[in-house]
Order: sequence, then C-alpha cells, then structure tokens
Amino acid sequence: MKDIYIADLMGFDEGKGFDSFFLVLAKQQRTTRQNKPYLNLTLGDKSGQIEGRVWEPGDPRIAKVFERGDLVKVRGSVSRFDDRAQVKVDQLRLALAGEADKTDMLPATSRDIGELWEALEAGIASLTDPDLKRLVEAVFADRAVTQAFREAPAARQLHHAWLGGLLEHVVSLLGLADRVAAQYPMLDRDLLVTGVILHDIGKIRELSWDTGFDYTVEGVLLGHIQMGVELVEKTIAGLPGFPGRLRTLVLHMILSHHGKMEFGSPKLPMIPEALVLNFVDDLDAKMQAMASEFERSAREGRAPDELTGKVWALDQRQLLNTKAWLEGATPEKSE
Repeated sequence: MKDIYIADLMGFDEGKGFDSFFLVLAKQQRTTRQNKPYLNLTLGDKSGQIEGRVWEPGDPRIAKVFERGDLVKVRGSVSRFDDRAQVKVDQLRLALAGEADKTDMLPATSRDIGELWEALEAGIASLTDPDLKRLVEAVFADRAVTQAFREAPAARQLHHAWLGGLLEHVVSLLGLADRVAAQYPMLDRDLLVTGVILHDIGKIRELSWDTGFDYTVEGVLLGHIQMGVELVEKTIAGLPGFPGRLRTLVLHMILSHHGKMEFGSPKLPMIPEALVLNFVDDLDAKMQAMASEFERSAREGRAPDELTGKVWALDQRQLLNTKAWLEGATPEKSE
C-alpha cells in the first residue's frame, strides 16, 4: 500500500528518509561536473512529481533494469537544490504484482468529471448556428473520442497535466469566451465557442496516459494541431451540406491557436475569433501554471513573502502569490 505521496515529501525536512512507490516518468543518464555518471529521474504519483537522483547507479541496491512507465519502490531521503525539493535515491526496485495501484500514481483533476462534462454539454447546447452545433455533436458522437476527452491531460508537463486536464481546460475557456464575446460585438460567439471546444481535440491522439503522460509516436511526428485538423476535416466530410466558409474558419482556428509560427502554429490568427482563442488559451495555461507553482510553494512550507523558484513554463521567472503576500502583511504602525 502507498502511504507517502510526493505532496507529503514536499513538506519533509531535508535528510528525512522515506519508503514509497512511484511511477517513473523520466529516466536520463547524466554526468556531474567531475564527469561522474548518475541517473536523473522524474518520479510521479497522483499528487504531483519530483526529481530524483541516483548518485551510485552501480549500487546493487538499485535495479539494473527499469524504464519510464515502470512502478518502482524507492527508499531515499529528501534534499533541496535551487530551492526545490528532490529525492536522493538510496534503493530502488521494481514493484511486485499487486504491491501498488496505478490509480495512486497518475495526477487527476480535483474537479468532478461529471460536472465538467455537463458544463461542456451546456456549451454545445448553447450553440445557435445549426451547422456548428451538428459539427461539434458529430465529433463527440464517437464514444472513443468522448471517453478520451474525459480522461486526457491537456499537456505532458506545462499546464493541466493531469487526468481530466483537457476537459477542465476547455470548460475554463468556455467561461472566458463568453465574457470576451459579450465585450466585443464583432465576435461570432458560436464560432469562438466551437474553436474553444475543438482547438485541442488532437491531443486525445497526440498524448498517451496509460503509464504516465507522454507523446504517442504519431503525436511526435504530426502534433496535435495537424491531428486535430484531420479529425475535424473527416467529421465535416460526413456532414452533408456543411458550408465551405464555416469549414475554412473552423480549421483556421485550430491551425492558428498557438498564435505564432515559432510556437507551432502553421498560420497566424487572421480572424477576430482566432485571435481571441489564442489569447484566452494562453491566459488559461499561464494562470494554471501559476496556480500550480503557488500550490507547490505551499506544500513546501514557503512563507507568504517568499518568491517561488524559477518557473520553466513561465520563461524562468520567479512568482509572488499576491493574495498570500497581502494576507500575511504585518499592519503598519501609525505615527
């Protein structure tokens, strides 16, 4: 049974030992500045992930054969580097059959999937354009698509990287889209909502989440933008009389939603709805990355006036949790 999670390790004092099961999310052979080999691991469970170091890979207490996706039992201690908790691995072996449950290993949304799905269905039901509505309904008429969309993470690491993350992200964007559409009358609200729902549909095929979060071979070679376009084009082909202009606009939104070519978009946003989709998509991803860092800081016991460590997903910048900082302020004395 697993009784110590990564979230627990974040609050451990440096040097405190532990025994627990983890999922190997990444494994790399590296060398120190003194040219000494070591293993760099990323260990995960449903509460998060943490880096691990095996400083003596040849130690007989370290399994000689284990790979990404394996369940392992680790004995080690918590250390800190660059203001982040990490694990010094002293012993590691493959978990035996029945020793650990994979449901303990993959992070999942804290939101109720049923409620999130109802919010998505409400967004689809709100569409007034009959062609866009039948397109979205046709996409989710495929049970495999529906099941994958309920389960998939939104990314491997950067944001909403947990089971149900894609659905959570899209539902968040639906709320943002309605607010922005109400502000700018030039926007076609139905087109924007359709783009929100379908822009990342390719991720259900780009990503895999059976044993950790990773890219499929097709995902690496094609990417979710191309895969999403292909899925939507195939669906439209099965809808008699679907307007050609709407097809062009929907596909453009998927193709351009990363905003810039250097970020993977084959096209720049060239219509109002595509521009808004790019901005709200980027906003939601960045705000979730911030929220995750603030949660990590809280788990690690940082004081409210401490900045986070450098956040790779946000251009290596440090962050300050404004609310926590203001709530922790000492009242100023009057003269």
